[in-house]
Amino acid sequence: MSMNTDKAYLLGLIIGGGIFGDAEDIFRIRLPFKKWGSYLENSQRAGQISRDIMNVVSPMFRNIYNLIVSFEATENIWNILCEGDTTALKTDLENYGIPCDGEVRANADISKICVDLVDDNLKRRFIAGLADSIGSMAKSQRRFTDDNQILSLEIKGHNFNFVCELCRLLHDINCIPDQVNWNHPNIHCTNDPYYRTWNKQFKLRILLDQYARFGAFAFRTKAESSNENRELQQQTHVAQPCPEQRMNVTPSCVHPDENNMLLPEQIRGGHYIHYRHFCAVLGCEHAPFDKVSSQFSRLGELVIPFVIQCKDTISRINTIIANDPLLAQRNYTDVSVSVSSLLTQFQSDSNGLLYGTDSDNGYPINEILQTTAYIVADSNELFGKRPKGYIEIIKRHIQNDPNLSVLFRKPDLLTPLVIVGNERGALIGAVNPKVYEKLITRSPDNDFKLIVRPITEEDLRDA
Repeated sequence: MSMNTDKAYLLGLIIGGGIFGDAEDIFRIRLPFKKWGSYLENSQRAGQISRDIMNVVSPMFRNIYNLIVSFEATENIWNILCEGDTTALKTDLENYGIPCDGEVRANADISKICVDLVDDNLKRRFIAGLADSIGSMAKSQRRFTDDNQILSLEIKGHNFNFVCELCRLLHDINCIPDQVNWNHPNIHCTNDPYYRTWNKQFKLRILLDQYARFGAFAFRTKAESSNENRELQQQTHVAQPCPEQRMNVTPSCVHPDENNMLLPEQIRGGHYIHYRHFCAVLGCEHAPFDKVSSQFSRLGELVIPFVIQCKDTISRINTIIANDPLLAQRNYTDVSVSVSSLLTQFQSDSNGLLYGTDSDNGYPINEILQTTAYIVADSNELFGKRPKGYIEIIKRHIQNDPNLSVLFRKPDLLTPLVIVGNERGALIGAVNPKVYEKLITRSPDNDFKLIVRPITEEDLRDA
């Protein structure tokens, strides 16, 4: 059967949530609705989801592929069960180059499907299938405040090209994405290379107002939640074209998993300074190439070969140092530092650098003060390892003990500064742009891909 709106929708639904096992006569579509679709959280919504599956999805599968639909639901996950002769459906997917094995979206290439989505209506219906399966409607999907509600398309795995193709498809219907959180350590752990739990998922975020104008849902529950979330806003938002959007670039550390074999070859081995930097490396025609390349003149400020900030137990910090030959071979000088003096220095110049060899390098006082707050904080003043307002914590503890101090372990070269106290420890990396810029080259295969070699003791001594 040639492409039509129902088939386009089903393909989107299957690519978003389809899972194929060994059985020839059944597959399922997983809908990871979490608390949004939970019977316990909202029984009325859960009832409407079940009606959406049976009244919207079921007739399409029966008419297009002669499959029978049912569903099963746990507290956080819904599964649409599709039973019958799956030959026609698998043939369609295989003709489009979509493997019918395991989770479809993990390895899906939608470029051939996009060729058959010949008009905006077909594209909208395909995207609606994706939005109904993997589009998060949780109210927490927002940009900073409730006034910026977001639809987040959440995609597991490491299929960068799939995300790029989907982004292009959204542009085709003028539904410009607001942000792409790529599944990469330079996105998920910018400050701490010792944090290894970066492998989460992609999040392709769209302003909900923008999606309401140009996108679509087939599930009534998704459309109703979209309207409810938009009512939280004080104004209507319109997305700007990608080259016109602001690009705020902040420093990020080099992470060992930049070379992880899970990453595709085009991405693997590179360091990325912003989520739009990925778009440029992937060659998306909507990428802000000029804005990305304009940042390359200050890479020594943006790419940090050491940790920027790491907070943990003293034992864990000591293990990190012992396992890194460059850090382990340093001579450290122990200095007891008044917390009150650190606050005074911060208030005098919040962008100041301490213990540098010239005016351009040293340890940032703002990072030092944040980790000092972690060191001195009571347990109830922390969210995990994050202080609940670091300036307020510092001030409270100084008021309780004006002579409060922490121990600094200063290395003989500008490797990370060690701060310890209260059975906790921290590492702070130095700002050192003249040295760091020498570590960075561009890939011979892609002028936008940055390669960062490991820093050596000679680099630091020759500075």
